Formats: sequence, C-alpha cells, structure tokens
Amino acid sequence: MGRAVFGRQSFTGRGALSNPPGRFDLQQLERVDDGWYVEESPENIATTLEPEHAREVISSNDSPDLPFEQSINPYRGCSHGCIYCYARPSHAYMGLSPGLDFETRLFYKVDAAALLEKQLSRAGYVCKPITLGANTDPYQPAEQHMKVTRSILEVLLRTRHPVTVLTKGALVMRDLDLLAQLAALRLVTVGVSVTSLDPQLKRTLEPRTASPLARLRALRELSAAGVPCGVLVAPVIPAINDHEIESILEACAQAGSGWAGYVLLRLPYEIKDLFREWLQEHYPQRAAHVMSLIRDMRGGRDNDPRFGTRMKGTGAFAELLRSRFRIACKRLNLNGGTREMLDTTLFRPPTPPGGQFTLGL
Repeated sequence: MGRAVFGRQSFTGRGALSNPPGRFDLQQLERVDDGWYVEESPENIATTLEPEHAREVISSNDSPDLPFEQSINPYRGCSHGCIYCYARPSHAYMGLSPGLDFETRLFYKVDAAALLEKQLSRAGYVCKPITLGANTDPYQPAEQHMKVTRSILEVLLRTRHPVTVLTKGALVMRDLDLLAQLAALRLVTVGVSVTSLDPQLKRTLEPRTASPLARLRALRELSAAGVPCGVLVAPVIPAINDHEIESILEACAQAGSGWAGYVLLRLPYEIKDLFREWLQEHYPQRAAHVMSLIRDMRGGRDNDPRFGTRMKGTGAFAELLRSRFRIACKRLNLNGGTREMLDTTLFRPPTPPGGQFTLGL
C-alpha cells in the first residue's frame, strides 16, 4: 500500500503537518537531499477513497468509559483533519500513517447496509442501541456522495432499531427526514461535537469540519424537528479552548441542546507527537505551557489510558474543569433531568432473503 513521505509543513485543509510511520512499521523512510534533485512538496494533498470489504459492520464495545455497547463506523480515516482525533492510530493497522494518510487515504464499508441486515437477522441478535460515529465521523465530506451512513439509517428505521449519531458535520441535516421518523418512535438521539466557537481556531484544529455556526444551526433545526440532540464539548484542550466551555454550552443550549458532555484531550500512541507539531506550528509561545497542563492532568504523562480517568483526567485543573462544566450545565438547565432512553422493544428483525417473518409465538 505504501506511505508517502513528506517533510513537516502545512498543507491546505489538513490538520497534520507530517506523515510519520505507524508503530507497526518495520521500515523507516526519510527524505534526504543528495544535492542532485529535490522534489518540490505539493501545496495540496488529494483525498483517495477505497472500498473496505468487511465481514461485519457492528463492533462491540466493553469499555466502561463509553455509554454504548455497539457501534458502526461507515468509514476508516476522516478528511475532517482534526489533529486531536483519537482514531488516528487505527491507520497504523493498515500500514499507513496516523498523520496525513489518516486524513487523505480513506476507506468506506462496502455493502454496509446489506451486512447490517445480515447481522440484525441473526437468531441470537439482541437489540441494543448502535452508535454511529464513535471513531470517525459518519458525516465527513465523502458521505455527500457515498451515502453509506444514510443507507445504514434506512435499515435501522425499517427494522425499528435505536441509534445514536455523533458528528461534527452539518451534512447530518440531509438525513433529517430519516432522523425525524426515528425520533417519533423514540429511536434516535444526535450529539453534535462543538470544540470551539472561534472560526480561526477551528480552521487549524479541525480544518474540514463544519463551521461553528453551521453546527449550531444543525442543533437548532434538529431540535425544531423533534429530534433529541445534545452537545459534546470535545476535546477540551487546556490553554487552547477550555476558556470557551461556558460560551459553547450557552450557545448550544439556546440552539435547542437538551444535554451536554465533555471529554478531555487524549494523546494516545502517535497522536502525542502530531499534536506537539501542531502546537509548535500554531502556538509556539504557549506549547510548553499546554503540555505542562496536560501532563498535570495525566499523572505526569502525556496520556493516561486507565479506565475511569482517561476521559476527564485527574488533579486540580481537571477538577476545576469538572466544576465549571457542572455549574454551567446547571445554570443552563442542561442534564437537569433523566435522559429519555431509546426504545429497544420495537425492533423487528429484517426478513432474510427467501425467508419468512417470525410469528412472535
């Protein structure tokens, strides 16, 4: 498959500044100037989209930190280019880089809808809510023409299966017809991730995501259509966007958000080096301070992978973030009551080809 080698530089519309090897690479490639010919680096890197032939589309989750047991990721890799994305290291399993490769070399699940129907029709299948977007965004730009996410929602609506959607993409509004029907049956909730209200920060931190105003508009229109929705302030990055917690929550509450959550920045595997590059490029005078605050909340390390602490951190600064978030949510009446559970009792398995519906006896 091969990994391209680029020197550290900014590319138009990309979050990562380099394409470092993944942790499983046995060979290391390095650009060397031999004095004869130096190939000019491109200003842009094109996005490629390839089919991924999966046997199944539903993944199981046993992490106690995550509020779901099942998920579907229609795409591998994401052209949104969020520098902090915790899914970046998964590209190493493909022999590709978690850096620029993750943003430019994408894969989509072939026949995702048919595979989903096959899994849902199994005799021992137990209906539990499925989360779309747990790893990569189901409404990244490729979805505009691939419509993999939409095909999955169509199956879930037809089988009356509950689903939670997580996204930074305003493209979610294209599927408002399906989401409204699911909502009428108490089968869906949508979480919109809002990292910053500052367009300039957004352009460097998550370059190809929808604008902050577009995400607020999506929340407003989802709420008006009766689709339960909420906001994820994720990730919270100390000395970069943590000062926006209250303003983000207030804007989203006014737009119709019914619940809110947050996640502290995580830097597993290759992400820590990619993030350091980003800091040095965009916030050189602040970089050391940011990393110091992160280590203070991660037990002196860049990353703390332990269940129970990895999402929120520990220490004085982490506790301050928790308090600020809790107080703001109380003031804005977010998370004030018990969130309505999605209904699993309406599920009806799809009829297998040539098969018959069960009589339910």
